[in-house]
Amino acid sequence: MTKNAREQGQEVIGGTSSRAPWLAWPLVTLSVVLLVGGIVLAQMTRSTAPGRQYYGSVEAVFVLATVLTFSVVGAIIASRQPRNAIGWIFCGIGLVVSLNSLTGSYAEYRLAGGSAPGSLAETAAWFSSWSWTLWLYVPTTFLLLLFPDGRLPSPRWRPVAWCAALGVIGFVAGSALKPGPLEDFPRITNPYGVDSPILDAVAIAGAILAGASMVASAVSLIVRMRRAGRVERQQIKWLAYGGAVVVGAVFVGGVISVWIGEVGISLIIIGLLGVPIFTGVAIARYRLYDIDLLTNRTLVYGSLTTLLVMAYFGGVVGSQRLLSPLTGDSYQLATVASTLVIAALFNPLRRRVQAFVDRSFYRRKYDAAKTLEAFGSRLREGTDLDALSNDVVGVARRTVQPEYVSLWLRPDAKPQDRSAALIQVRHDE
Repeated sequence: MTKNAREQGQEVIGGTSSRAPWLAWPLVTLSVVLLVGGIVLAQMTRSTAPGRQYYGSVEAVFVLATVLTFSVVGAIIASRQPRNAIGWIFCGIGLVVSLNSLTGSYAEYRLAGGSAPGSLAETAAWFSSWSWTLWLYVPTTFLLLLFPDGRLPSPRWRPVAWCAALGVIGFVAGSALKPGPLEDFPRITNPYGVDSPILDAVAIAGAILAGASMVASAVSLIVRMRRAGRVERQQIKWLAYGGAVVVGAVFVGGVISVWIGEVGISLIIIGLLGVPIFTGVAIARYRLYDIDLLTNRTLVYGSLTTLLVMAYFGGVVGSQRLLSPLTGDSYQLATVASTLVIAALFNPLRRRVQAFVDRSFYRRKYDAAKTLEAFGSRLREGTDLDALSNDVVGVARRTVQPEYVSLWLRPDAKPQDRSAALIQVRHDE
């Protein structure tokens, strides 16, 4: 490549990098504007037709948080690393969610008026009925396949990327062109429906390809993990942590929603937003090496919280049954007693859970800490220099695990040198 060609290439790359923020952040602004328009239309629909509630407070918060999180994280990644496709995927997700909100709200607003919806409202309802498939399948497939640098693990994974793209296109086409009433708007017949067995076959094939591509994408991340360097391994740990937070939030939120619906749904929403947040942290490499400490604390305090909640409710129920002959149906004494027990158990139980987590999941660090603790006790009591020297070498070999270890001791000073030094010190004093 000639010098001029290299300079032109650098100009193109530099121009792309400099234009990326001007494109990414306007996408964020556009997404927010569209979302606000959808929320305003939903409120207008509620005022004209009180019986309809297209947006509740929880749904509005969920959509707003989703758009802001995906859009802002995507803009940060795209502005810093414009060649990384994950940033642009996140920006696209925010834009699609906003359009889904706006079109759905507009369709509901027109239907609430009681008149014929019109072609524009039918198209809006049509788009709202199938666009959710884009932000469900695209990130779950391509995020795993392209993480963390926005490129495939190797050229051999190109067929997986093509199958993922074809699968998403086929599934979306099947949902968008399905004839009959729209699922979310049964009063509107799909204006672009196509009654064809070929379309049904395409939709089924697309669903199969999309599902298989998700599995293959997860396998690609495992393969990348095995070949990764230290930095890339830490990035994958952040993504895995985000996925674990989602799974845990969905499980716990589903259980809580049985009793307190909005609290459980809010917990699920917060958990789902962990994926873009932790992905952005990993790609930006912000506090990258804190993931091990974060995982450790999550395991400890998650387990501790579960045990304390179980102990609390078990204590309340048990105390109530024991004290009911004396206090009747009052839960106050049982609640106070259970609270005091939980307060007394917190620190001892935390130490035991911490030791169990370290012993089970961080065995190497646990053994190193125990070795250093034992060596410290021997060091305070030992007087044999040769034995302590062997202990120092052994401790360094077991904890740091170097390829080679040696110990150098400063030669003992001659008696006359010590005496002269002592006299000098005393003279100075």
